Amino acid sequence: MLDQNELKRNVAAAAAEYALECLQPDSVLGVGTGSTVDLFIDAIAPHRDRFRAAVSSSERSTRRMQDLGIKVLDLNEVTGMPIYVDGADEVDGDLNMIKGGGGAHTREKVVASVADRYICIVDESKLVKRLGAFPLPVEVIPMARSSVARKLEAIGGRPALREGFITDNGGEILDVAGLDIDDPARYESLINDIPGVIGCGLFALSGADLVLLSTQAGVRRIERK
Repeated sequence: MLDQNELKRNVAAAAAEYALECLQPDSVLGVGTGSTVDLFIDAIAPHRDRFRAAVSSSERSTRRMQDLGIKVLDLNEVTGMPIYVDGADEVDGDLNMIKGGGGAHTREKVVASVADRYICIVDESKLVKRLGAFPLPVEVIPMARSSVARKLEAIGGRPALREGFITDNGGEILDVAGLDIDDPARYESLINDIPGVIGCGLFALSGADLVLLSTQAGVRRIERK
């Protein structure tokens, strides 16, 4: 039986193969953040001459790509990209996601919005029937931490400050347990509208277009309906 690391390596390799089918020599590749994305970066790096550059959603991914010889552009230098490749902490059957375990979800959402297609790469443990078992990360302006937490409690959540963690944007993270996310798009809009929220980890208003799901039987493709 394959362990989780082997599942991650398999889907990272499949994502690199898929990306190379989509990229042209003048293309910019959108790259997310996380342990599975680290493996994707490693898999795509030997083929860095097949595309022009990349845009990254975090300092972590930027450093990894630069160390492997991939040119990284600021998003302000880019007008579009064919694909954005990233992981998720949970994904449901409609390709809605919870992201932000690594605290980069705000930048991930921004970079993904510029891409033509969002490719989510996960192992089978991340596929769920309903989002919410994984606490929802909400990035907040530090001065608004308490006021946002009270509003999250009012909608049924149990927010907890991620101690000792500051995002690349200078924000703090509230990890919100206990939410019954029966309508992910509604919850995303509701939480994003709370004053002081920089961004929440729900990706439902713009979810994934394609999930590459690593299973014991191989890598499955799940397209948005």
